[in-house]
Amino acid sequence: MIDSVDKLRDVLKEKGYKLTPQRRAILNTIINHQGQHLSSEEVYDFVKKDCPEIGLATVYRTLQLLDDLEIISKISFDDGCARYELNVHGDDHQHHHVICTKCGDVLEVEVDLLEHLEEEIEKNYGFEIRDHKVKFFGLCSKCR
Repeated sequence: MIDSVDKLRDVLKEKGYKLTPQRRAILNTIINHQGQHLSSEEVYDFVKKDCPEIGLATVYRTLQLLDDLEIISKISFDDGCARYELNVHGDDHQHHHVICTKCGDVLEVEVDLLEHLEEEIEKNYGFEIRDHKVKFFGLCSKCR
């Protein structure tokens, strides 16, 4: 789990990368907005306040690098926009999301709802499941 710039520095160094001021600012933005599922453009808007010289391409490349290193997770809510969140689960399964189709609110469901189903699939099909991603679409309590 990466939840601090110090841990990120160690991970990047292990992989042969440097912790540049831009990478630090991008990670700080994701840490400070944890649970908000930011798009690349939203990350850029936040980072630009502290690093006005940063370019959108740098944000895209850094987000891709952090995703490749499994520091953050890239997720899609089927709205045509990639979103990012801190990978706080390490090697565990990703959490589930409920998405309101009216207002677009996204809530995280931390309970692993599919543990029994995974066991059945592995037993009956000889398939080793390593992860799953589940999204539920509907109306939130405010929009119902």
